[in-house]
Amino acid sequence: MKIHTSLRWAILTLPILISFKFNHSHAKQTQPISESPRFHQWTHHHLHTHLQQQTLLKFSSPFLISGLLCFIAASISSAGGVGGGGLFIPILTIVAGLDLKTASSFSAFMVTGGSIANVMCQMVMSCPKFGGKALIDYDIALLSEPCMLLGVSIGVICNLVFPEWLITILFAVFLAWSTSKTCKSGVMFWKSESEEGKRNGFGKLENGLVREGEICDGNEVTKQPLLGEGLENCKLGIPWRKLGVLILVWFSFFALYLLRGDRFGQSIIPIEPCGMGYWILSALQIPLAIIFTTWILHGRESPQDQTFYQQEGGQSKSGPSNKLIFPVMAMFAGILGGVFGIGGGMLISPLLLQVGIAPEVTAATTSFMVFFSSTMSAMQYLLLGMDHTYGAIGFTLVCFVASLVGLMVLQRAMELYGRASLIVFSVGTVMALSTILMTSFGALDVWSDYTNGEYMGFKLPC
Repeated sequence: MKIHTSLRWAILTLPILISFKFNHSHAKQTQPISESPRFHQWTHHHLHTHLQQQTLLKFSSPFLISGLLCFIAASISSAGGVGGGGLFIPILTIVAGLDLKTASSFSAFMVTGGSIANVMCQMVMSCPKFGGKALIDYDIALLSEPCMLLGVSIGVICNLVFPEWLITILFAVFLAWSTSKTCKSGVMFWKSESEEGKRNGFGKLENGLVREGEICDGNEVTKQPLLGEGLENCKLGIPWRKLGVLILVWFSFFALYLLRGDRFGQSIIPIEPCGMGYWILSALQIPLAIIFTTWILHGRESPQDQTFYQQEGGQSKSGPSNKLIFPVMAMFAGILGGVFGIGGGMLISPLLLQVGIAPEVTAATTSFMVFFSSTMSAMQYLLLGMDHTYGAIGFTLVCFVASLVGLMVLQRAMELYGRASLIVFSVGTVMALSTILMTSFGALDVWSDYTNGEYMGFKLPC
């Protein structure tokens, strides 16, 4: 993959970060309002609020250190195709000293920056290892995205209702289980690749190159290294119709989010905070997800055009019942992502590996799905009001460049060793670190609430 030119161009943007000054004000809790402004008043309100941020936060050691740590975290995360929000939020809160609300908004932008770099590289390439198809499985993305967006909305409501201690326990249990499964999958893939290399007499897989004629269709293809001979013949292969449907899904959900606003009544239309209109617009996401998923299931192309990539021994996903695996997994990952306050990439990636999707395809498809979900979150933060916009842009550029670096290092390593299992280990590393950091951070919050006598039971969503 030719990403060196893109990398050099992106690195040229780094000096811009030196001249950035972060708009800073004390974190302000959004206040309920009795009447929502109309569109021009709403935009004027947020512009006025942004211009009132007069206190500037200059570069300091904590911010420089957090920027370096986020660079490393984004590099590792991009290799596995996951967003990295589980690493960014603890770094920004513990090292940079940002409050959780600001760190969450920064994280949404940073994940977006990293996913843009991933998608730029993955969309334009298709390799002969998979019969000339792109690594991104657009069918999985199509089947998963509507339910994942719906799941995120449900998870956000659960996040408001569940006590902090329950969220922390659920996060620790699920991430620990997922990390264990992912690491076991990585070891299995590593052993399988080693055995295949010995059978073929490669030894060390001859620096990741395969013999001519050994790239084949079916299950055996998943045991070939990611980058085989003929990589220079990779070509552009973007299914514009499928991409258009994904964009339509994105805009449909985004329109509902924009009309609904937040639970304090911040919206582009007059709406009672957390009133009947708010819940009706929220509930419309359910039929919207069902309609899109049903339409996609019945509007699929012929079987030969489908792009589900299986590992050896994996079951065929062409049957109607098996196709529903992906929407169900996406819904589950979206709910957990909304509850835990992180992107769905770190949650959907282990699930795809468990059902037998090739590691290379899992990483590319997950990063593609993360792009849609992260841009949705970032746009909501931007349009409904957020502090420190320039700071978020600066960290976004850092993660963009870091993701390109991570991809370049991963591709080079796979060229040398021919092991797609490196992707799985990258995902496992991010999940393990996220489990430790987020669980520790949540436990400290729970202890602080307990010692301060805060209410620790279930709450109403409004």
